[in-house]
Amino acid sequence: MRSKWRYRGGSRPHFAVQPGPGQESVWDYPRPPEISLDSRCLDVSYDGRKIARSASTKKVVETAGAPTFYFASGDVDTDCLISSDRTSVCEWKGLAVSVDLIAGPKDVGWRYIDTFPEFTEIGGFYAFYPGKLDCRIDGETALPQGGGYYGGWITSDLVGPFKGDPGTSGL
Repeated sequence: MRSKWRYRGGSRPHFAVQPGPGQESVWDYPRPPEISLDSRCLDVSYDGRKIARSASTKKVVETAGAPTFYFASGDVDTDCLISSDRTSVCEWKGLAVSVDLIAGPKDVGWRYIDTFPEFTEIGGFYAFYPGKLDCRIDGETALPQGGGYYGGWITSDLVGPFKGDPGTSGL
């Protein structure tokens, strides 16, 4: 799986949107993914209840995907979440387990329970789907990536198209 994508951040496909001032193209992100610290204020809530808040998240960027943010457990109201028996595997990051809201929707996020060596720093951290929860960066509502699978947070400073949008399969 690691070798399937031909775009790896070194060049954009002809259909990529040209970024404007203050924007970045997700097609410039690297593959394999990279982790950095993000100090913006990120909030996650459901039906008015705070699920997570942090100004120190781990941001993972990968070619064609919107950034995904990982919250330390101390920044998450873990009393309102429960790990499910549903798992997934990322060819770069490792084995993840889905998390559900105890009083709310299922599959609202995930956390890696077994990572590859390059991604141990996000092991045990929580990530959330902006399509299932209210996710905000510095007050701006993040939109979900298309297709329902990816957990990237799309904001006005990003241009795509994004992995999961029509026409991005197999690139």
